[in-house]
Amino acid sequence: NIMNKKKKVLILGVTGQDGSFLAKFLVEKKFSVHGLIRKSATGNLDNISDLLKNNNFSLHHGDLLDLISLENIIKKIKPDEIYNFADQDHVRWSFDMPSYSFDVTGSSVVKILEIIKNQSPNSKFFQPFSSNIFGNSSKRKQNEKEIFSPLSIYALGKITAYYACQMYRDVYGLKVYGAIFFNHESEIRPEEYVSRKITKSVARIFYGKQKKLYLGDIKAKIDWGYAKDYVKAAYKIMQLSTPDVFVIASGKSHSVEFFVKKCFEYVGLNYKKYLRINKKLLRSSKTASLIADTSKAKRTFNFKIKTNLDKLISIMMDNDLEIEFNGK
Repeated sequence: NIMNKKKKVLILGVTGQDGSFLAKFLVEKKFSVHGLIRKSATGNLDNISDLLKNNNFSLHHGDLLDLISLENIIKKIKPDEIYNFADQDHVRWSFDMPSYSFDVTGSSVVKILEIIKNQSPNSKFFQPFSSNIFGNSSKRKQNEKEIFSPLSIYALGKITAYYACQMYRDVYGLKVYGAIFFNHESEIRPEEYVSRKITKSVARIFYGKQKKLYLGDIKAKIDWGYAKDYVKAAYKIMQLSTPDVFVIASGKSHSVEFFVKKCFEYVGLNYKKYLRINKKLLRSSKTASLIADTSKAKRTFNFKIKTNLDKLISIMMDNDLEIEFNGK
């Protein structure tokens, strides 16, 4: 009976923030979830350690730049759904290693689509894009019709991926879906990201392990959301009968300074005593203040933000306070 057939899902980049959250969400739905992990990322299983013993989860080794491994996995599993959360998504690194960054973010998507076309044309494919593709936007809010204006190699790679997805959908009829994710944070964000740098630093300052928090542009306004909400939106998008792309975000923006103030307030401290500006941390290219207009997602699949900024901060702060308290 086809109805009883377990849905097979392949997640590329399963050890990262989004990939691991999605894997847990889909394993709870009792799908057969397959995760792809880079050969070099073997030590980095923290985010999925609780999944490794689960019968609905299997781990495969492969690399976006090693196509034969990827091709073999897709050919073997023929997944119902493939989610591509494997990318080098740190804007600063992308300035340091432009061609590698472009390969991982842009070219690799062409290669994945080519494999799907040849080996598993019925698989649905989900590709996330980034609000960075609107880097130079002059509009107050950005929706799906906003003009692309990249200010980094990372954004350029994402735009290439966007057009590749559109082309494989239009020319070959592949079932390619996507979302333009604005900033999405969580308690498992690496510390290179400002949100986690702040919550970790505030926890350390609270326990007397650190004196000051140094940041660059604290006036930058950011549309902050919780990654768990965003991966659930990705799943909902993939259930639509017609492939499409949606802006996914909170639709509200707050400055970095506001985020800092809220985190310090959470532990009863006045941020002005601890926050210092370090000119070296200012970015070379200033991205516009991006705030999303998510009306299309609300209209199409009733998209709702479950986790507002206060709740996000409490999740991240509770996590980092516990880590620092336990002396990790």
